[in-house]
Amino acid sequence: MSIARDGESTRTIPAADASSAAAAGAPTTGRSGAATQLVLATLGFLVNFWGWALLGPLGPGIKERLDLSFTAQSLLVAVPVVVGSLGRVPVGALTDRYGARVVFPLVTLATIVPVLTLSVVSSYPALLVTGFFLGIGGTAFAVGVPLVSGWYPPARRGFAIGVFGIGMGGTAIANFTTVRLADAYGDRAPFLLVAAILAAYAVVSFLLLRDAPGRVRPTGSAWRRLATVGRLTVTWQLCFLYAVGFGGFVAFSVYLPAYLRTTYDLSAADGALRTAGFVVLAVLARPVGGWLSDRLHPVPVLVWCFGGVAAFAVVQAFEPVLMPVATVALLGMAVLLGAASGAVFALVGKVAPADQVGAVTGLVGAAGGLGGFVPPLVMGWVYGVQGSYAIGLMLLSDVALAAAVFTAVKMGGLARRDV
Repeated sequence: MSIARDGESTRTIPAADASSAAAAGAPTTGRSGAATQLVLATLGFLVNFWGWALLGPLGPGIKERLDLSFTAQSLLVAVPVVVGSLGRVPVGALTDRYGARVVFPLVTLATIVPVLTLSVVSSYPALLVTGFFLGIGGTAFAVGVPLVSGWYPPARRGFAIGVFGIGMGGTAIANFTTVRLADAYGDRAPFLLVAAILAAYAVVSFLLLRDAPGRVRPTGSAWRRLATVGRLTVTWQLCFLYAVGFGGFVAFSVYLPAYLRTTYDLSAADGALRTAGFVVLAVLARPVGGWLSDRLHPVPVLVWCFGGVAAFAVVQAFEPVLMPVATVALLGMAVLLGAASGAVFALVGKVAPADQVGAVTGLVGAAGGLGGFVPPLVMGWVYGVQGSYAIGLMLLSDVALAAAVFTAVKMGGLARRDV
């Protein structure tokens, strides 16, 4: 199924018509070289996300060194998230227009500059400004999804996009390595290493990355295309679901080190290591969510995932002992949020028009990142006022439950339709 505009209303193109449209250029079968392009896209997503997430594990140490409030620390780690999220909107539209082969190397090269800058700045205002430009790395997501969608048919697209989503494991690598590298080799070591890896990938992607044969290049301005997909009801439904699923993952990945250190008195290295475990599970669950969506349907997968997140968030709101209850609750949320993220983009692959996947991905991806921007600020503010994270976690539970009910009621019809 795909979506089109008919006058001022939204209509659904049936499968037969979609097949006809595919014959004119949209991908319907697997293509030789698809696996290579999937690997390249996933690596690009991973290394850019690695750079994007560098401030998260350093946040507690920066807070102590600069004597920051919890709110100031939350803002510092959230700025790259919101910039990377909003930046996905124009970058997704540019990818539709010029293709991932052009846009991916440019995004990667642009990310090198703030990564290197982080190795020399130390004041809070300078870190905020640098974090703003570090957000460029987060836009890589909106480049990779349309690339992968072009290379894989709808029946395999959910799993392929889920595999691409493994690239968000760059956040785990950042948590595993940043503090340890800084302790072992000096404060600049993590930034110099990541900058070198980004430069190598920029060269590799320029030489080897290829857009899918028969890629549909849209006409008209990028802003007009964004306005077109913005008028589709399903775009905003997908935005809400991704804001909860991926936004929840991003929020935990950037704020969990501070949460664990404050609540369970863990060291910075231990908190970063446990956060990396959270991220790894979410990353591994993402292709599982896509795989289940290909076989069942994204809608029931999302209902179960969001319902489970709501239950685990309630458990964690009572600040149970770290082992085993809190560990099970946090890792359970990791698995379910990762699977939900994969399921949402499996749904995007089913309902987005073939020539507008980048624009839809940009808007939905922006919503996901923005969903990760707000919770750290709320958590920091609530803790500053109440001295407890319980209210923030109960709010997460309420939002996840609302997403489960919304998916079941408002989007349940998609599961009963041949899409």
